[in-house]
Amino acid sequence: MARQRVAVIFGGRSGEHEVSILSARSVMAALDPDRWEPVPFGISREGGWMTPVETRRAMAAGANCFAAQGKPLLAAGEALGELGSCAVAFPLVHGPFGEDGTLQGFLELAGLPYTGCGVAASAIGMDKALMKALFREAGIRVTRYAVVRAWELADGLEPATRYLEETLGYPCFMKPANGGSSVGVTRVASREDIAGAFAAAIAYDDKVVIEQAVKGQEVECSVLGNEHPEVSVAGEIAPDREFYDYDSKYSSESRTALHIPARITAQTSDSVRELALRMYQVMGCEGYARVDFFVTAEGDVVANEINTIPGFTNISMYPKLWEASGVSYKQLLTRIIALAFDRHTRKER
Repeated sequence: MARQRVAVIFGGRSGEHEVSILSARSVMAALDPDRWEPVPFGISREGGWMTPVETRRAMAAGANCFAAQGKPLLAAGEALGELGSCAVAFPLVHGPFGEDGTLQGFLELAGLPYTGCGVAASAIGMDKALMKALFREAGIRVTRYAVVRAWELADGLEPATRYLEETLGYPCFMKPANGGSSVGVTRVASREDIAGAFAAAIAYDDKVVIEQAVKGQEVECSVLGNEHPEVSVAGEIAPDREFYDYDSKYSSESRTALHIPARITAQTSDSVRELALRMYQVMGCEGYARVDFFVTAEGDVVANEINTIPGFTNISMYPKLWEASGVSYKQLLTRIIALAFDRHTRKER
């Protein structure tokens, strides 16, 4: 069987640019060389599309950031020609302009099979306010939350502060509605933290989600599949600080611990895995996604969010959970690509 070309698309304009490059390096190194030929497409911080030659050159130089490279999408004829020669795309652009349905919509218009969730699930998965509203409507327990728009702060912080204190209280977490990797997230312990927290969140989005803090374990499941998805064992994140922030996730000095399986009872694990499957299907996910929860000391399971393009290095939680479930990293990538072809064939039919 001839090898098929896989377009690995990564980088992008979001605050998770560097994380995306790490994921792409890992995926390209692990793809089965007998079946797949990885073709890299870097996207600069400014949104320029780089050709595979330009991308390989930058990666060989050890670049962890693509700045001021490539051409705007509509002017990137050479890169688009190369993209059209690929059999399938593997988008690894985290955050806005990649994980939010925009890149998925472009690939749909191009008629190119792609891995992961479709347009609607990707868009909902990126917007934490829409996601929580959908889960709440479906009867899935989520932490109490509020949404504040940037324009609502034009007359000062006092109205939003009073609303926060009356509905959620302290501590709470403030974050951009559209974002990931804990970029722009602040733990708010008192009134004194509010101005800085709003500033940090609004730097990335004009819609801010404020969540009541939940005291409990951070538990995650990996889900894989289209019409008949499967769920991995549950794993647990034990942060090395007050909350699982960007440095706790990615710093080489982080002492955050991963526990696989999670340190929860068998009954609670079953509940987590069942709820992961329900959340995945309620949101209309396909391909793959990671589902995150809080588990309280009483064993109550609270839905947190779904990540439709989770970190994909060989030490990231998504592939590690499948490895613990008996699926190797290389096998996992092949299954994800096969699901992309299956969905594309189904939609064409």
